[in-house]
Amino acid sequence: MIRRSLAICALLLSPIPAAAQSEGDIERRAEDIETALRGEATYNEVFADSFVNAVPQTQFEAILGQIESQFGPLVGIESVTPVSPNGADIAIRFERGIASGSFVLEATEPFEVAGFVLNDMRPVGDTVEQLQQDLAALPGETSLLVTRLDEAKPIAARNADRQFAIGSTFKLYVLSALARSIAAGERNWHDVVSLTQGSFPGGQLQNWPAGAPVTLHTLASLMISNSDNTATDQLIVELGREAVEAEVVAAGHSDPEATFPFLTTREMFVLKSGDTANLGQYAAAGTPERLAVLQELAELERSDGEVQAAFTGGPVAIDIEWFASANDLASLFRRITALEDETALEILAINPAMPPPMRDEWDYVGYKGGSEPGVLNLTWLLRDMAGEWQAVTLSWNNPEAAVAEPTLNLIAMRAIALAKGS
Repeated sequence: MIRRSLAICALLLSPIPAAAQSEGDIERRAEDIETALRGEATYNEVFADSFVNAVPQTQFEAILGQIESQFGPLVGIESVTPVSPNGADIAIRFERGIASGSFVLEATEPFEVAGFVLNDMRPVGDTVEQLQQDLAALPGETSLLVTRLDEAKPIAARNADRQFAIGSTFKLYVLSALARSIAAGERNWHDVVSLTQGSFPGGQLQNWPAGAPVTLHTLASLMISNSDNTATDQLIVELGREAVEAEVVAAGHSDPEATFPFLTTREMFVLKSGDTANLGQYAAAGTPERLAVLQELAELERSDGEVQAAFTGGPVAIDIEWFASANDLASLFRRITALEDETALEILAINPAMPPPMRDEWDYVGYKGGSEPGVLNLTWLLRDMAGEWQAVTLSWNNPEAAVAEPTLNLIAMRAIALAKGS
């Protein structure tokens, strides 16, 4: 699936040579940043040309709008703490949250802001009710689950029993099936296989030569941390489609038939870049008929351009996908953690998808997300400092229009903060 990169609000932070500047220069420029955020300053008089070229004013304003949509209007500067001759940490207060980050100034007068990043958003006075209201206001359908894995009553839930298209988050089932196979002694993380499958970006293995030797550990690491589609398909072939489907059932999926037959990424891309009439027939067919269609697809070729074009015009048949409810994903995490496979957990933690300050508040953070136009899922496995496992998962489906990843990401950070405070 389409690989996503997760960031709260990364405007730009570039290395600047140190220069002896006064705290007054730093404080003055912090005030200028606030004025720019309010739209009351000339943008290119506050920020250096290098920053303006990288982050045009329209993009700057759009990022601010995303923050204010979740945390309310800007209040003002909370704190400025110089950390170098030309840089400082900064905290900016919004009505319902504090955005923290840093900025650096150019080394020469007029000491314009050459780098500015907000990479940590903390809710202030947030509530489960407010979070659910903000999710409900999004176009399309949304789900949320924040829960301790050892408790039946969730901390927060919205449409948690409903099936949603989850994009590349389905790769968690492949990881779980692999870990189970290894636990059964059928395979080893260090087993080497030949690369025989090929899919489409994201990822990198689609560019590797056929027959390249790769370990199962490498395939799983790329599948989870980089959402590599070729790595995923190779693992599905190595395990067998039936074994992955058996893992879906064993993990307690509430409606496995919605996802069967369990598609490879190549099959999904070829299906959705083909005749729309065939898509309708596939969606209406039963599992045996769908398998027959997939056998025919194996002989078809698609170019990268054809696949890319299919996904540039908005959502494409998001009823043909991988599906799970929020409760299904929590159940899967219970199965993964019960296995106590440290290698699987290490792989899941390669890309924690949250800012370092927030990551440091947890003993463990694992993550997998997925997206395509009209589909977005963000799912975390968390262990607090007391050793208790928690799950935070959000889905957003809209068959009519693309969904805004930064918007759901900000809501997700609020959900994780609620989990931490529970």
